[in-house]
Formats: sequence, C-alpha cells, structure tokens
Amino acid sequence: MSLGPMEIILIVAVIALLFGGKKFPELMKGIGQGLKEFKKASQPDQTEETKAQAETPVAELKENQ
Repeated sequence: MSLGPMEIILIVAVIALLFGGKKFPELMKGIGQGLKEFKKASQPDQTEETKAQAETPVAELKENQ
C-alpha cells in the first residue's frame, strides 16, 4: 500500500489543524532532525582517515595531486 498525493495532502491538513500554524513548522523541524540522526546512526562508522578525506575541500585535493 502506498500513499498517493491526495492522502499526503489530507494527512498534512489534519496535522496542521491539530497543531496550528505555530507548532507545525517546529514539528516538521523535529521530524527532519530525527530522520537526519537516524540516517547518520544507520551508516557504518568511518575511520579517522576517511573522516579527514571527507572534510578536505575538493580544491585542496586537486592541489595535492
């Protein structure tokens, strides 16, 4: 079972009615942060070397080659 566009619009409208205009953006922000943390936690741990490479700017990598 998948949700179509009408079902999603209906769900968002009900949530907006329940929480009001002020709380709705805060709720969506919280959900977004939760999803971000979940994705971060579900990825395998990186080694220190891999983290350093990921943080190095592309221009710096090209200069070193």
